[in-house]
Amino acid sequence: MTAGLAGGGADGPGEHRPPRARVAVLISGRGSNMAALLAAAAAPDYPAEIALVLANRADAGGLALAAAQGVPTALVESRAYRGDRAGFEAAMDAELVRHDIRIIALAGFMRVLTEGFVAQWDGRMINVHPSLLPAFPGLDTHARALAAGVRLHGCTVHLVSAGVDEGPILAQAAVAVLPEDTEATLAARVLAQEHLLYPAALGWLAAGRVALAGGVARVDGVVAAGGSLVNPLPAAPRLSKG
Repeated sequence: MTAGLAGGGADGPGEHRPPRARVAVLISGRGSNMAALLAAAAAPDYPAEIALVLANRADAGGLALAAAQGVPTALVESRAYRGDRAGFEAAMDAELVRHDIRIIALAGFMRVLTEGFVAQWDGRMINVHPSLLPAFPGLDTHARALAAGVRLHGCTVHLVSAGVDEGPILAQAAVAVLPEDTEATLAARVLAQEHLLYPAALGWLAAGRVALAGGVARVDGVVAAGGSLVNPLPAAPRLSKG
């Protein structure tokens, strides 16, 4: 199957660019990845339009940022639906329908969605996670990576399935873990990669370039990285002369 919706390409003589896929970005906080998606969508040939930013918290800083850029916003406070996940998701769905949304991009949205909601958006909901999945799903990924002593860490963009931080992987970016790293320094380097990777992956999905087969995602027309990232560098030690 092919996931996503066909997006636009460059206009030729007498040609019109196809409509862009309407995307809702779901946030719970400052929305730094949302800001990266907004910046990408500002290009007229980007195949996705950010048509809605929806937050589940009134204090989500990303709401003001989106509104300042003229993007429609909505607030569906999860605390108002405590113990009623179905009601919360129904309220979200009403906003998504009202704005004619075709793709959902999760960007720091700190709610676990029900299996029914995920199934409704199968192949049309995308997430960015700050680890090289399947390693370190869930929270506190940078602290856990440091505690585990991994030498490479990074981020993953994936389609959303019913499991927490599960689903077909679209792209990953790795960074070296440095001896002097703290949770904050490592998080900053990973976040910089998220801001590059997420807009690209959303664009692939919106342009209809993602195909699924056997639970594995394939992206048409992308260039696979041919190099490798090794940490530490594999320099063999030498015996000193006695």
